Amino acid sequence: MGTQHLLWGNGRCPEQAVGILDSNPGSAAWITQCKSVLLSSVSLVVQLGSSRDSEGPQSPGWVIRKHAPASSALQDLFSVSWLNRSKVEKQLQVISVLQWVLSFLVLGVACSVILMYTFCTDCWLIAVLYFTWLVFDWNTPKKGGRRSQWVRNWAVWRYFRDYFPIQLVKTHNLLTTRNYIFGYHPHGIMGLGAFCNFSTEATEVSKKFPGIRPYLATLAGNFRMPVLREYLMSGGICPVNRDTIDYLLSKNGTGNAIIIVVGGAAESLSSRPGKNAVTLRSRKGFVKLALRHGADLVPTYSFGENEVYKQVIFEEGSWGRWVQKKFQKYIGFAPCIFHGRGLFSSDTWGLVPYSKPITTVVGEPITIPKLEHPTQQDIDLYHAMYMEALVKLFDKHKTSFGLPETEVLEVN
Repeated sequence: MGTQHLLWGNGRCPEQAVGILDSNPGSAAWITQCKSVLLSSVSLVVQLGSSRDSEGPQSPGWVIRKHAPASSALQDLFSVSWLNRSKVEKQLQVISVLQWVLSFLVLGVACSVILMYTFCTDCWLIAVLYFTWLVFDWNTPKKGGRRSQWVRNWAVWRYFRDYFPIQLVKTHNLLTTRNYIFGYHPHGIMGLGAFCNFSTEATEVSKKFPGIRPYLATLAGNFRMPVLREYLMSGGICPVNRDTIDYLLSKNGTGNAIIIVVGGAAESLSSRPGKNAVTLRSRKGFVKLALRHGADLVPTYSFGENEVYKQVIFEEGSWGRWVQKKFQKYIGFAPCIFHGRGLFSSDTWGLVPYSKPITTVVGEPITIPKLEHPTQQDIDLYHAMYMEALVKLFDKHKTSFGLPETEVLEVN
């Protein structure tokens, strides 16, 4: 009772009790006794204002209850709203998604500006060394980059996955003795499903397709940006150009799967909730590449990809659409005016996407023969087969993911 009185007598609050421990560096036995008293005799209940307790004196914001069970104390403490486990996890999910969105939008430009600024400071040598190394490393992205299993398995990607949530559905096995080109549809605003499923291990793509190495192809311009290029390559992301695809399908062995978001920037301009449309009829380059290398085509559809952002759609012939097409033609991407939810509230606007389920269904591979010089007739034949397989995949799974039986996939 002497130790207990020392700590809690005279109406001391928890801060005062801790202060006593800090200012009395007594024997180890005395400190052990104090810890025992703190754990077994007292519970702390956080309150928002001053309260009265019939068993002891009042202290603003705190009530000291003597001889309450320790388990009850912990229950009271962790019942505080800001310590609620589910709320903390939700905020971690929001932050994990936001960091990727900001990386996608501004990391490359920000790092370029910082690196140029570094040239004008006392740290100029760092910038010189990085640029020197960049010159020697310039062609690495064209050879598949430097994927890192450590980065692909970061815990942040599991929070990213659970925010929506995102899942990957396998319908058929893939042979490790073949190479593949996945056609990913639709693009959405940022292709979040494509990134999570194929550039991270959050949905266990390597376990679902053992022996298959996925490479998500994106704009080559991203790999001219310092630091961003390293970040992308670590996830197995590569440039979507002929040199890279030729290398991966001819000089990198078998078991390679290149994921191409076929609709590209044009498809992103029509992305909006409630619409299932793909830009595909005039997109035949990926079929020609598949024929030249004998790589099987795999139709892939992501249900919910268009639901996570709302976009301002400019009509054909408007000044807004004219600007978007000029960007698309000369730079390779089309700027979109879009919004999601805010960081702290789903009732406000911001860059965080809405938490809508995204389910990526990987269809049955279409066997493609190797034709060194495919004719236009060959390309048209297998392109038609691919479109038919994609529509069948959509129709087979649409009702399983919340769409009505009458929903039709619009192929433009």
